[in-house]
Amino acid sequence: MVHHTTSPALEAMLAATLEGTRADGVEGVDVVIRPALAATASDVLGAAAIVLGTPANIGYMSGALKHFFDQIYYPCQAATIGLAYGLYVHGNLDVVGAQRSVHTIATGLQWRPAAADAVVLGPPTRDSLQSCWELGATLAASLMPD
Repeated sequence: MVHHTTSPALEAMLAATLEGTRADGVEGVDVVIRPALAATASDVLGAAAIVLGTPANIGYMSGALKHFFDQIYYPCQAATIGLAYGLYVHGNLDVVGAQRSVHTIATGLQWRPAAADAVVLGPPTRDSLQSCWELGATLAASLMPD
């Protein structure tokens, strides 16, 4: 999980997503959590899937997540084709630009979306946090050994 957690809302979303990765029945999946400014190409190259978390800032992903992509893009481009990913985004009014920017870069990397985006507008509700939990559970379940 690579995230930029700048608010209590994003902390709640990160926690719910992480909780989903630990859902009953999910076994054999190790989850590594890295702040976007600390995540490296080595982290991505060692991942079987990735969850990305960001606030929507002025119609775009956070600068920290963009920095993450800038650092890993070329070192990971050929080696991570087909990597499964998921995205959660928090915004106060709109997150469309943030979603589009992340998906555009992921498409350039040839990653594949493995679950619906978890989107929270305003303060997180029980239902919106459930979508984060489902994102984490879906990605983790897809990684379970046979």
